[in-house]
Amino acid sequence: MCDTCGCNVTPGNEHLVRADGKHAHTADGKAAVQVLSSLLSENDHQAAHNREHFDRHQVLSVNLMSSPGAGKTALLEATIEALQDEYRIGVVEGDLETENDAERIRARGVPAIQITTGSACHLDAHMVHAALHKLDLDALDIIFIENVGNLVCPASFDLGHHRNVTLLSITEGDDKPAKYPVMFRAADAVLLSKTDLLPVIEEFSVARAANGLRNLASRAPLLQLSSKTGAGIGAWLDWLRGEVRDQRQRVGAGETLKPAIQQDGLKLHAQG
Repeated sequence: MCDTCGCNVTPGNEHLVRADGKHAHTADGKAAVQVLSSLLSENDHQAAHNREHFDRHQVLSVNLMSSPGAGKTALLEATIEALQDEYRIGVVEGDLETENDAERIRARGVPAIQITTGSACHLDAHMVHAALHKLDLDALDIIFIENVGNLVCPASFDLGHHRNVTLLSITEGDDKPAKYPVMFRAADAVLLSKTDLLPVIEEFSVARAANGLRNLASRAPLLQLSSKTGAGIGAWLDWLRGEVRDQRQRVGAGETLKPAIQQDGLKLHAQG
């Protein structure tokens, strides 16, 4: 995980390990695992705080994850167009650089906060917290967090959200659930995107993709859709409507919902 690539240190948490930061020094002065565990613990603490914000304002928070180019922003554009008369939507965009995706969302009349992560290949709870201060949560029903395009690290970090949604595009191949089990085990829903390309990418098998997902013991619904044509988007919208309803019921009962953090991440959290 991030203890090998070094991306556990992000613009959001680097203050904890730089100079005189809270975790700048370990007991032996160099223990990387201890630093990583401390950062994960700090992330979880911040995530819980973020979730309190969402719950207090009755906002459903959905973390969108996928590889680069799978169609997350296009999905958001289609979702906004379909639901703009039902729900008030806000978006937090994560990318290494540029505001391109945030600008696309703002063009739809929806508030969008861009987070540029530099070299970090995922968002963390500290970065999301900073973005939340730029949004009026009282004016929102759903916040989508479009995570950095990456099929590994984003699945290991609680951002304070409630649900994980993973996109798998037809152009990526049907073997991705088997190759990247960490990501797909974390998913509460999997969206098979760009299905309008199925007729021309004949080697993609929906059945193989579904089998790969079920072989992970995942019970997440596999929803097929095309943001371009609108085919199949109704099932995705119905799933969202159900999640908004469930979130409001949870808040009314004084309950909350944590996302499905992948198992390797849980093991590291337990070390903190």
